[in-house]
Amino acid sequence: MTASAGAKKNGTTNHSSPPSSTPLNEGIYVPTVAFFTPEDTVDIITTQAHAARLAKTGIAGLVTHGSNGEAVHLDRAERQAITKATRSALDASGKPHLPLIAGCGAQSTRETIILCKEAAASGASHALVLAPAYYGGLLTTALILEHFRAVADASPIPVLIYNFPAACSGLDINSDSILALSKHPNIVGVKLTCGNTGKLARVVAGTKGTSFRTFGGSVDFTIQTLAVDGHGIIGGTANIAPRACVRVMQLWADGRQEEARGLQEIVARGDWAAIKGGFVSVKAALQRYYGYGGNPRKPCAFLEGKALESQLAEFSELLDVERKLEGSS
Repeated sequence: MTASAGAKKNGTTNHSSPPSSTPLNEGIYVPTVAFFTPEDTVDIITTQAHAARLAKTGIAGLVTHGSNGEAVHLDRAERQAITKATRSALDASGKPHLPLIAGCGAQSTRETIILCKEAAASGASHALVLAPAYYGGLLTTALILEHFRAVADASPIPVLIYNFPAACSGLDINSDSILALSKHPNIVGVKLTCGNTGKLARVVAGTKGTSFRTFGGSVDFTIQTLAVDGHGIIGGTANIAPRACVRVMQLWADGRQEEARGLQEIVARGDWAAIKGGFVSVKAALQRYYGYGGNPRKPCAFLEGKALESQLAEFSELLDVERKLEGSS
């Protein structure tokens, strides 16, 4: 039932019951990168191998078609193929319970709903939805809220709000809007890639006692997220160092705050390399340190020569920690 079709009373949509779902667990969720063959088709084998590797590291779930996943470089059939392959890899790894969140953002409400339905049919358990922003100057706060509510009404899987101003022409959803949307029965969380820890704290406080989940959008502020009772991180650097990212959360939960802070410093330095280089640097690190990754889709490209070596060197400290944790597990 969409917002336009749903019965309204006093200006409020009568929402249908949401799909049954278990609240997302606290933890590190990894927005995976997309893999392509030399012929520029989706590399299903590498997609599955990467998901299977991550599934063994203590992560809480995976995300396809996030900003790290080159969603804007994929057609709809490719999106479905990647989500299906990822789900099958999790199941084959004995992790059928792990959530699989699929990015479903689009510029129209209609297409966003279509992507949510296709994600569900492909095995996704949740949808991660960016705000439409191409016509940002024409979109009021009321229209943005209406968009998310209409998508949540129609989506067969629960929805998470994705607030990422850098990817949305500067559009930044404030805490009042997020808290208003959190009351919808099929909007179950938010990923905050705005880096605004004050907003994160307000959303956590405003949804306390509910099943709504508030995630930081970068592993460089894991402790800041946990310190205000946030529920974890959805962060791309966990593609290359999942154990280190998970370990920060474990140390904090165990009350080993000094150790957590020390590891957070290393994770943050590695994350800064990923932030500066974007998903391309994450793929370059996967290729160098794990022997797979492949090229990004054009027009994006790897750095070359000394610039590439300098970029990869910024990951070395974090990868040393990751290797030690892998060896001890």
